Amino acid sequence: MTAPFWVAGKPVSGAETVVIRSPYDGAEAGLHAVPSTADIERAVAAADAVRHEAAALPAHVRAGALDHVSRVLAERAEEFAALITAESGKPLKWARAEAGRAASTFRWAAEEARRFSGELQRLDTDPGATGRIALVRRVPRGPVLGITPFNFPLNLVAHKVAPALAVGAPIVLKPAPATPLTALALGEVLSETDLPEGMWSVLPVGNDQSAALVADPRLPVVSFTGSVPVGWGIRDAAPRKHVTLELGGNAAVIVCPDWTDLGYAADRIATFAMYQAGQSCVSVQRVYAHRDVAEPLTERVIEKVRALGTGDPRSAGTDVGPLINTAAAERVESWVSGAVEAGARCPVGGRRDGATVAPTVLTDVPEDARVMADEVFGPVVAINTVDSVEEAFRHVNASRFGLQAGVFTRDLPTAFAASAQLEVGGVVIGDVPSFRADQMPYGGVKDSGVGREGPAAAMADLTEERITVLTGVPL
Repeated sequence: MTAPFWVAGKPVSGAETVVIRSPYDGAEAGLHAVPSTADIERAVAAADAVRHEAAALPAHVRAGALDHVSRVLAERAEEFAALITAESGKPLKWARAEAGRAASTFRWAAEEARRFSGELQRLDTDPGATGRIALVRRVPRGPVLGITPFNFPLNLVAHKVAPALAVGAPIVLKPAPATPLTALALGEVLSETDLPEGMWSVLPVGNDQSAALVADPRLPVVSFTGSVPVGWGIRDAAPRKHVTLELGGNAAVIVCPDWTDLGYAADRIATFAMYQAGQSCVSVQRVYAHRDVAEPLTERVIEKVRALGTGDPRSAGTDVGPLINTAAAERVESWVSGAVEAGARCPVGGRRDGATVAPTVLTDVPEDARVMADEVFGPVVAINTVDSVEEAFRHVNASRFGLQAGVFTRDLPTAFAASAQLEVGGVVIGDVPSFRADQMPYGGVKDSGVGREGPAAAMADLTEERITVLTGVPL
């Protein structure tokens, strides 16, 4: 069966189809119809036409639609998890976790839609404004172009769609060409709501068609998650638009000398360096371990990594599946080889079989090696020894990225120093940087992007303040 795409909330079957295949074994995951240029135009025109109606939707209508999506995603979680695994190669255990998170993301957006109310500000703090009060409300900036990556084909779609609908902003969604089927299935759920026609569209088009969408003045907001050069290229191409970028990083962990539970730290590092085959913006990539704990920690990480199950992502026992394609795996393999040639040691992993890279641990890695300086986006973790926490801070901050960092410490001053000094969007104390609660503000600095996700933060980002001043009001 060929999955339709969605234009203005309606299913459409095009003349052209694309087959999506599993990166693990090439098995067919599904087919989808491809929008024509005319279909894309209809979607954008519909979003533009409905923008005023969408902004005026009562909160209960917006929240009710989001509640419905959350409820159905929870009910159909196994179905969505299987589809995520089929098209992305993500192990089923992680696909199930993603489906659950997406349901929560829509639920949080529904709750935020009900309390998104603005504020009152009294102005009689100066004599000239006696008897005046300001109503500060937030209104949508306009229709949104949401562009999502392959690595979380449901939950990162949810983080674009849910906040837009929550504030009454129409959205045109362009999912990743490698993993569009899950977003198209989400369209089925959205079509069951009472949202007005034109409020949303899902267009599985090629990346070569993104430029025209980015340039279209009827889409004044662009929310992009993906690679660094593409993201900053979008911002450069649309300097007058409101652009939000979530561009990934090379997340670091610091293990301080006071941390005694090295088994826990090693388990978290090994798990979240390799989960999603390392294809996560906050996958653990760099570990800076204090000399007092470096050797036993490294031994434990290696032991944990060796125990991870690899293979068929449809198997419940698989922890690490394939990368999204063979080219990505070849790139990761070459970066590992380059690090070893530069002097790093590779006690485990480093091998590639098709699109699958064996979970890999590197030690004593030069700081200028690509596995340290760039985003690996593969199942690779580098562990280096430092002589002080301050040295670890310097290494973390030397990166051009700044998404999240994890610090294993029980010392309160060290925790506050990390929060104050580390140049990242989020610091996780007592755990790895891969932790993300979907309701919290999430995003980075430097080359990791600009803006924040999380329903409440994104809703603020998708709107702007409008002031109404009331005169002659007794206060």
